[in-house]
Amino acid sequence: MITGRRPKARLGSLLAALAITGGALLSGLPAHADEPSAGAATGKEAPRVDLVLDVSGSMRATDIQGKSRIAVAQQSLNEVIDALPGETEFGIRTLGANYPGDDKAQGCQDTKQLFPVGKTNKTEAKTAVATLRPTGWTPIGLALRGAAQDLGKGETTRRVVLITDGEDSCAPPDPCDVARELAAQGIHLVVDTLGLAHDDKTRQQLLCIANATGGTYTDVRTQEQLTDKVKQLVDRSNDTYTVTPVKTAGTDKCESAPVLTPGVYSDREKFSEHRVYRVPVKAGQELRASVSVALDRAVARDYGVLLQATSATGQELVRGTDAGSGRTDVISAGLRWSTDDSRGYATATPSASASGKPETTVCLVVSNSLAGQPGVQADPGLPLELTVDLAAASPAPDGPAMGLGRGWILLLVLTLAGLITGLLFGWIARWRIAVWQEN
Repeated sequence: MITGRRPKARLGSLLAALAITGGALLSGLPAHADEPSAGAATGKEAPRVDLVLDVSGSMRATDIQGKSRIAVAQQSLNEVIDALPGETEFGIRTLGANYPGDDKAQGCQDTKQLFPVGKTNKTEAKTAVATLRPTGWTPIGLALRGAAQDLGKGETTRRVVLITDGEDSCAPPDPCDVARELAAQGIHLVVDTLGLAHDDKTRQQLLCIANATGGTYTDVRTQEQLTDKVKQLVDRSNDTYTVTPVKTAGTDKCESAPVLTPGVYSDREKFSEHRVYRVPVKAGQELRASVSVALDRAVARDYGVLLQATSATGQELVRGTDAGSGRTDVISAGLRWSTDDSRGYATATPSASASGKPETTVCLVVSNSLAGQPGVQADPGLPLELTVDLAAASPAPDGPAMGLGRGWILLLVLTLAGLITGLLFGWIARWRIAVWQEN
């Protein structure tokens, strides 16, 4: 899911403003039985995040701003733990942290829960992270299965944030197959991957894991980038965990586009692509829509996202835009349009719905002006999260004629008041002068 948060996201906000109804990515000992868990007061499950950290021997490499990969990861985790939202249940699982030997069979079983998912004692969590030293192998697939067990099952989305500097060295199980296996179980598990190394094999594997579960992949180059990205993913889980987006696939033409009803949807869009979706809008309804595009890889500066509502013939009804310069990982836009809004917008040709009420097919077009930085892969497309809602149409504002009429009335009243005041003060001044001359 994209959050943003944005939007901020959502796969984002993570979404644009416009009051969209219905809604586009670590922990101490668990709460005691007599303590209410986060979200208990509202009857909702608390957002749950499990961070899986690679502590294999290759994490000793000192190639991130002159620091070792493990030192960068530890410092980032300290900052993330300090900034954890109070309602988030957070845990840490390690891989390759405990077995120092050469027996691969034993080393490839080395994944352990460092801190259980639950309420966080921040001092204890940071102390546990500080004890980690690069040690063994890289059993990513096994660690993902363990993280799924850590998070448990539920109706809301759970997030796994995987930080690693290399591909799995222990397959089977292959981590891509494990990700597909978890996605097929329907347990609302999203895996976001962050790569500290930049070779093609690692990148392809981490992209595969993220794609299989609807997550995002980020190529990490600095400590600040790692810290910011993990914080954003934790916040995204906190903002959007109550809604699990439905996967859809937009097309390049309205007539072949999928028909969407109110809800939250996820898709992927390539650089500089247009993707189209259809929404039937009945008379008296107002369409409210927003889109968040997650920037999960390095993009060129100065870009934008455009969300358009058009008629089936391509006539624009309304648009929403947003632009960015690389300072956020989610960019969003939103719009609203009503079938009853005849002031300022052209209307599409209505048809009859199954209920007999007039209905307009509105085409939602998501476009972007994004471009990848040199060496960045275009496939798969960038994750996007689209929110659609239909509400009772809001009363249209007074038209120009009525507004202008009220303005003339006010101007006339003020003019008359000014004239009477001027005459009154003039008469008083003359009277005072006459009195002064007589004396």
